[in-house]
Amino acid sequence: MRILLSNDDGVHSPGLIALYEGLQGLGELHVVAPDRDHSGASNSLTLKRPLTVEEHPNGFYSVDGTPTDCVHLAVNGLFDQPFDRVVSGINTHANLGDDIIYSGTVAAATEGRHLGLPAIAVSLVNDGRFHYDTAARVIATLLKFHKPMDLGPRSILNVNVPDLPWIELSGFRVTRLGSRERAEGAVPMTCPRGKKRYWIGAAGNGGDAGPGTDFHAISQGYVSITPVHIDMTRHQVMSSLRDWVGALEDSSGKTQ
Repeated sequence: MRILLSNDDGVHSPGLIALYEGLQGLGELHVVAPDRDHSGASNSLTLKRPLTVEEHPNGFYSVDGTPTDCVHLAVNGLFDQPFDRVVSGINTHANLGDDIIYSGTVAAATEGRHLGLPAIAVSLVNDGRFHYDTAARVIATLLKFHKPMDLGPRSILNVNVPDLPWIELSGFRVTRLGSRERAEGAVPMTCPRGKKRYWIGAAGNGGDAGPGTDFHAISQGYVSITPVHIDMTRHQVMSSLRDWVGALEDSSGKTQ
């Protein structure tokens, strides 16, 4: 099995190194990651300049671009042989609920899925103890399980791991995405040249965080495993929206 590892925290991230070390023996591992932190990059691609790829002494490759760039280049040009799957992480902080919209970690996994590969995004719900080894063991456990699972097209697993020793985990839970409350306000500051600048405010706490959500599972010490489907169509409102648009056409005189 050939496994591509990537992330959004950068090629030197301790989470990526822990993931690489924790998956030893499970297959042929290759690392292609951003040359610096690209947290919050989402699925952005670099399209207006060429990208530089550098090989490091440990065999990792870095790209002066986004997480999506890294996976795209790795699958579509850097290597002669195809990959079997993509694992993105271990992210330094949680990717719960609405976080996945912004997450470069999840974006690297979804790019792998767009290119036809099974993919997992893994994040540590960090409380300052940095149990990356636990998160790496969680992914190794998922990959070693003998029973294959097919999520179907355009789907990935979003895995969040409590910041606990392996022995203290409560278990595994299949969850849905919760949602956060409104983010805190932007934080103004003044730069040394007297210009006003702003920090983006901190993410809100879990708003929809009840039983069954990724937030709730983590709060109870469980690993949260959420199947994420990249089709963002709101299928449940298609019928009512067609009726509404039909009425709109009638009122505007656009129907014959």
